[in-house]
Amino acid sequence: MNLAEARAWGESVLGELATVVVGKRDALEMVLLGILADGHVLIEDLPGLGKTLIASSFATVLGLEFGRVQFTPDLLPADITGGPYLDPTDNRLRFRPGPLFANLVLADEINRAPAKTQAALLEAMAEQQVTADGTAHRLPDPFVVLATENPIESEGTYPLPEAQLDRFLLRLRIGYLSVDDELELLDARATHRRPQRPRPVTDAAGVLAARATLGGVEVGRDVLGYIVALVDATRRHPQLAVGASTRGGLALLGLARGRALLAGRDYVLPDDVKALAVPALAHRLVLRPEVWARDIDTDQIVAEVVVATPVPGGPAELAQARP
Repeated sequence: MNLAEARAWGESVLGELATVVVGKRDALEMVLLGILADGHVLIEDLPGLGKTLIASSFATVLGLEFGRVQFTPDLLPADITGGPYLDPTDNRLRFRPGPLFANLVLADEINRAPAKTQAALLEAMAEQQVTADGTAHRLPDPFVVLATENPIESEGTYPLPEAQLDRFLLRLRIGYLSVDDELELLDARATHRRPQRPRPVTDAAGVLAARATLGGVEVGRDVLGYIVALVDATRRHPQLAVGASTRGGLALLGLARGRALLAGRDYVLPDDVKALAVPALAHRLVLRPEVWARDIDTDQIVAEVVVATPVPGGPAELAQARP
């Protein structure tokens, strides 16, 4: 698959998703960028905004095996990873795969699981495998965790550890529909127009082929320096106890390449980096304790860092500087 074919592939995927998910093109594109960049996606938003619909629709349109885990405080690691069982046919222990053994896994309300279960999920996200009774079992390829959490509920929840947050390539918020889009949605239901079921437009091999094309999107040294400058600025920010990790810079690079590809370019611009800095970096930052009560969040801090960090030259200069 070349770059032009990959761009057409992306447009066909987004076009099919738009027949089911109303008015959320930007959110759909962000999730697709996360999948293209071989990462996991965290959707943090209020209930009833379509998070589950987005996950199941992506699995269908991409032709991927779908798994869903409803996280609860009593969830055990074996409930998601699977575990050994005694096969009555020959009285031997065998491994029964859990719901993590799918291409796209919806981890619904991920912050409701206790630390032990979170640790089991962390291994899957970090190493694409689960370990049971000392034996490592590989997960399918591609493997994507699309996790959701409710930001306004705290009872019965466990804050995600920083190590796990850092494993998510990006965090996004869906937000409410516009008035016109919500009116269209309600009108469709009031007139008994059934929502269209999405159809597969590709398969797992197609996803892997599209991922492989990202390596053909060039990134000039000036743009790489801009990514490093943004990451470094978070580490020196006076309101942050912990800045972005090296993994954050790599995430920003992969997402920017994906955005360039979907725009039909074979090179990355600073605008690609600027557009993705907040979703790629904000969830990796830790505020200083004295800042918690000031109604300041990490999204605001990354936005300020983007404004304050000098941007490399214009498109013509960057095109000449491509490696």
